[in-house]
Formats: sequence, C-alpha cells, structure tokens
Amino acid sequence: MFVDDYSFDAYKAAGFSRFDQLDKEAVKDIKMTAPALSFGEFMNYFSTVGKVSPVPKDMKFGEFPEGVLWVGGTFVVQGDEVLYQWSDTVPGNHPVVEDVVNIAKEAAQKKKSNGLLDKVSWF
Repeated sequence: MFVDDYSFDAYKAAGFSRFDQLDKEAVKDIKMTAPALSFGEFMNYFSTVGKVSPVPKDMKFGEFPEGVLWVGGTFVVQGDEVLYQWSDTVPGNHPVVEDVVNIAKEAAQKKKSNGLLDKVSWF
C-alpha cells in the first residue's frame, strides 16, 4: 500500500508510529539491519526514494520530510479479514518473509479446498 498524504491518518489508523517517538528503552534490543545491497543498488535505492518521496514545498535544506520518520508494516488480508499484521518498530525491523508467505499460502489453500479458488499460483 502506498500512502501519499501529509496527515499520515492511514498510518495512525493501522497502528503505525514514528520511530523517533518510541520509548528508547522498549526498542533498545531491536537490531536495525541494512539490506545486503551493492554500492550500485544502494545508490539506485536512494535515487528512487528521492523521486517518489513526497517533500513538502516549505521544507528547508537539512530537514527531513516527516514521511521518512514513519514506519509501516506487513499485512496478509483475505477479503475483509486481516489474517496477519506486523508493525515495524524501527527501519529494518520486519517479519520473516517466509512466515508471511506461508500464512498467505495456508489461507489460499484453505480457500481452495473449500472450492473458492479455481487456481492458486505463487511467484
């Protein structure tokens, strides 16, 4: 989900927060990990982020857009039901991808066994 809004109401409604406003004691044991990117991939990432990040018109040099301070999360949704939700605490804090995929696959298999899906394909 991509949210392009300076009110951040969607983030708040989903229970997300800004990592700079967290209780330092509560997050002291969480490790922030950088992705394993080559120098070129790293530069491409920052170039892309700069192009797609909303920057307020009145922002001054050296300031950060508020959007970079908000952390998101991961959802598995089926119809109107949220099967899984993970709220990132700090940048780089995310669920194990295989766990999320397995939850989604299990839900799809249940739906398929109930005759609700004709075909399921993954990646």
